[in-house]
Amino acid sequence: MVGSVGRITLWGVEVFVATAEEASISAAARRLGSSAATVSQQLTNLEGAIGATLLNRNERPITLTSAGELFLRRANAILNEADQARLELATANFGLSRLRLGMIEDLESDVTPRLLMGMSETLRSCQFLLETGASHRLHDLLDARALDVIVAADVGALGDGLEVHPLLIEPFVIAIPRSADEARALASLPTTLPLIQYTTRHHMGQMIAAHLARQNLTPAHRFELDSYHAIMAMVASGVGWTILTPLGCLRARRFLDRVQVLSLPGAPLSRTINLTARRGVLGATPANLAAQLRDLLRESIETPAHADYPWLRDSLKVI
Repeated sequence: MVGSVGRITLWGVEVFVATAEEASISAAARRLGSSAATVSQQLTNLEGAIGATLLNRNERPITLTSAGELFLRRANAILNEADQARLELATANFGLSRLRLGMIEDLESDVTPRLLMGMSETLRSCQFLLETGASHRLHDLLDARALDVIVAADVGALGDGLEVHPLLIEPFVIAIPRSADEARALASLPTTLPLIQYTTRHHMGQMIAAHLARQNLTPAHRFELDSYHAIMAMVASGVGWTILTPLGCLRARRFLDRVQVLSLPGAPLSRTINLTARRGVLGATPANLAAQLRDLLRESIETPAHADYPWLRDSLKVI
């Protein structure tokens, strides 16, 4: 590319990183909440400012040039420094001015409102933006710098530069209709009813499917759903049985009087809920939030669950 060296903008750097990671201008635009035309223009401006072609935009998917690979390493450092500067400036003005929080759907009704109210008391000048969703989606938004802090289930290997605060470990359990044979379900997975499967499009569903495969189990199923309420409603109606976590069952608590929640027969399976943020960007805020969340989880989740299902005492706990 022939161009004159000019000004590099932070927005241009963010657009470049998003395009490099998504390998698509349209996907980068969706991630940034912008238009494809704006993304394309920002890339042109950045390449003109640098005086080098960074992306092979005619390829599908888009690839980095040699110059682009070199600049990408610096670009991530630039964005991290910008985040750090935002924190320092906000602290100098007596608190954070904005916090973008992602919360797993499982905690939406019991924990999230109380957390936000508590945060509003301690971060009085802060504006809060809340995103709820599945764990894998929240991790993607954190990676994309669209969120500052997320509370989500562990989804496997995490990238560098993150701080992780474990909050809660919970086992997977089975839920069967109240009329089903409890003794038989405790000994093995039900066989007289079909499995109502949690969607394998989500990480939790993939965990369940992989666990069953490791046990050489292939229960018959006709339904694969992404809604705790729909799954538990069908179990309560006697349509089938399911594998969920206690959080998932409790979220659909209005059906629990017609459902038996039992320990998962055979090999155990569990997941961990963590608070995750980019390391060093928000100072002590992530650790403080994690401490608040542990108190809320003990009161709203751990204590009631242990009271209703004493057999969960050793497997569902705040950590």
